[in-house]
Parts: sequence; C-alpha cells; structure tokens
Amino acid sequence: MTPAARRLPAAGAGPQATAVAVTGHVRLAPEVRGPVGEALRRFLAAFPTDGLTGLSCLAEGADALFADAVLAAGGRLVAVLPSADYRERMVAPHYAAEFDRLRAAASEVRTLPYRRASAHAYAAAGRLLLGRADLLVAVWDGRPGRPGGTADTVAAARAAGLPVTVLRPGPGRP
Repeated sequence: MTPAARRLPAAGAGPQATAVAVTGHVRLAPEVRGPVGEALRRFLAAFPTDGLTGLSCLAEGADALFADAVLAAGGRLVAVLPSADYRERMVAPHYAAEFDRLRAAASEVRTLPYRRASAHAYAAAGRLLLGRADLLVAVWDGRPGRPGGTADTVAAARAAGLPVTVLRPGPGRP
C-alpha cells in the first residue's frame, strides 16, 4: 500500500481538502517567534481555506504558532494530545492559558491512550499526525533531537513519501 493510500482524509474534509501537520521546536527565541508565525501564515495562505485542516499537538512554540495560523486562515484545527496527562504534566504554567484557548478552538481533540507523556506517546502522536496529513511543515533547525521529536517525525514523513516543508528558525530566518 502506498503512503497516500494509508492516509485518512481529515474528518469533514471535502474533495479539495488539504490536511497539514506540524512538528517543530518548543523553545523558540522571542526574536524568531514573530517571523516563524508570519512564515507559517504565508505557507498556509497557499491552500484553500474551505478545505484546510491543521493537525497539531498544541505544544508551546511551533505547534502553537501553527495552530494560530490555521485558525487565522479560517481552517479547521485538529488537536492530537499524546497522553491523558499531557496538559498537567507537560504544559508549563506560563503557557496553560494559550494551550486551553487553542484546545477550545479545535474542532476535534484526539487524546491518545497513554496515561503518561513519554517518548512512546510522542512518537505515537507523530504517527497519527502523519497518518492523517497530506503534508508536513516542520519548524526545525535540522539537528537531531529527542526520541519521538521533530527530527524523528521529519524522518518518518520522508520515509513514508509525505511531502515535507522545513522552516528553519534563527536570525534572519525563516
């Protein structure tokens, strides 16, 4: 079976629908948050808003910027939470209100059957994102990271033949 045949369409998606998944860094320097958000808005502007679905784990940083860009574009947000304790264990207090706002704005919230956040839960969330996506956008510096993180998700997408667009955060970028 080809990677395209394995992918599920986004729920409620029409024939011209595009499902875009995100992966990326949690820790983005304050000076790159604005440029990364703008780059994500420009990237998503290429897709028809009536069929745009954004898939995100709603982590702080790239995931949150992407979720906001999807909502600003008029797209549908699907939140994929890696574990039942994701909010209480992994969402920092300074980010909790933004996380709650994005989760409430999501038209679908999928919580994976892991009790505790872990590398296995993150890897499973990445597989779910890629399984429902037509393409992946990665806010990534290109370096290896933690198991189940951005580098692993990009590698899995490429191995499955899923198109990947990489936005590299940093001075003068993206």
